[in-house]
Amino acid sequence: MTAKTSHHNGHQTGRILTATAMALVLGAGLSGCSTIQKINPLKKEEPKEVATQGERISIVAFEQKVQPSERLAGKDFYLPSPQPVADWPFASGPTTTVEHAAAAEQFKIAWSKSVGTGSSRTAQVVASPVSDGKVIYAMDGEARIRAFDVNSGNELWTRDLNPDIRRDKDAFGGGLAVSGGKLYVTSGFRLAAAVNASTGEVLWTKTFDSPLRAAPAVNGNVVVFSDVDNQMIALNKETGEPAWTYQALVEPARILRTTSPAIYENLFIAPFSSGELVGLDANSGQQVWTQTLAQSTRTNALSEIRDISGRPLVANNLVYAASHSGVFSALDAKSGQRRWSVNADSTNAPWVAGDAVYLSTLQSELMAANAASGQVYWLVDLNQGRTKTKKTFFGLGSAKKVKNLPVWTGPILASNRLIMVNSEGEMVAFDPKTGARKETLKLGDAAYLAPIVVGDKLFVLTDKAKLIAVQ
Repeated sequence: MTAKTSHHNGHQTGRILTATAMALVLGAGLSGCSTIQKINPLKKEEPKEVATQGERISIVAFEQKVQPSERLAGKDFYLPSPQPVADWPFASGPTTTVEHAAAAEQFKIAWSKSVGTGSSRTAQVVASPVSDGKVIYAMDGEARIRAFDVNSGNELWTRDLNPDIRRDKDAFGGGLAVSGGKLYVTSGFRLAAAVNASTGEVLWTKTFDSPLRAAPAVNGNVVVFSDVDNQMIALNKETGEPAWTYQALVEPARILRTTSPAIYENLFIAPFSSGELVGLDANSGQQVWTQTLAQSTRTNALSEIRDISGRPLVANNLVYAASHSGVFSALDAKSGQRRWSVNADSTNAPWVAGDAVYLSTLQSELMAANAASGQVYWLVDLNQGRTKTKKTFFGLGSAKKVKNLPVWTGPILASNRLIMVNSEGEMVAFDPKTGARKETLKLGDAAYLAPIVVGDKLFVLTDKAKLIAVQ
């Protein structure tokens, strides 16, 4: 079968930025944000120099800062009541938008299981778990997959998809999707596969020239995913044969964590490290619309990191997405026409519920904005109060920020809690109407992947490849 190909040519050179180079350019003023080794090193293809864990590199702080709207500040807004979530088949979530999940009401750990190899110098846990409602599937840092019963945590099967190829010894990335009784897998080992979701039996495999960084998504007859070179690849979901490809702008400076396309009707809404957000026809791969969520300024070299690494969210016929370079937008899902934009940078996915859209920024701030206008209701500092006292020469105490502040991922709205996880091994609940901190659950390990919802539980895959169910 001959693959249909849609090409989008041209790229800008000179964007390869290491953390060291940017520190030299921007100096000591880069202490307000969060670029971290575990989730988003700044890289060419295989990272050599990356920002250290907890290092904060501000993208928008020099020239603009999100502020609450004077008109909306302190005003109430509508949130829907909690509803059950039956499954979470894709990294981007269910095909029907989840606004407020009825889950984790007790806010305590139900069970915890090891998935395999955690993050290290040669492995990275970057794949979000997925579930068909009865079984939850998770992948460790070396492309080994385990399936667990959602309720009991009993292991049902395991499958090793690590090809053990010398050139891919340090490969990472990829993810999972479950659809029609099949589990689709991509990995940094240049491999895509379909396995029987009930037994783990391998149904087909395909190898590629480039590492696959993003989780797959399924729409119609195809399963799609992107490689490290910003090429979107579609395979026939039954046979694994090529269907079409789409080439976005090649972007050498990018984030480690890469997300899967969102699905809207017959479209894949695909994010790229170039800052492009593209609506692609699921059947042909033809571009229906495109927008670029990027800004570049003369005073801020970091805005050249344009990646959309947080999954786009579709709600009420709008697509919500944020880029690393400081653009958070709502777009019409059919046409791509921009409805509004605000200056907010993020590597996380937005969350829409009722009148509000929530986003956590690279400055470790959690914001609630009006979903229709983008105007901000409130903004809170997730690391507020995390300071230490250092004695001065005269013996007087002076407050000084902790060197490595925690990095936050989320949010997700469940049982009237706006929930975030962080690199200090905490799951923290905030009031969705005010942003006030409510309660904290200790996970025991750093978490860099947002929780997912299945039934009455939240599931978190930690950096040490531990799958934790919270009821």
